[in-house]
Amino acid sequence: MTDLIQPGKRVKVTQQTPLRDRTWSTCVEGVIHRYRQAKTGSWFAHAKDDQLWLDRLELQLDDGEITILNLDQYTLIEAA
Repeated sequence: MTDLIQPGKRVKVTQQTPLRDRTWSTCVEGVIHRYRQAKTGSWFAHAKDDQLWLDRLELQLDDGEITILNLDQYTLIEAA
């Protein structure tokens, strides 16, 4: 975990989904509540506990809502 991804730090997260002819982007800004790896309900052969594990970032938004983001190679995290 880098110094940027620490509970209490304010970050801006940009996630992108590549499509055939364009890229769909969304941004969210908030304070890091927790960063962890968590397993999904999906089965994945030869993985820990035979489950697919994802990097997850929990953010507290300005209105108090907690949102959970699944991180991938298209995710950019910046200090806000």
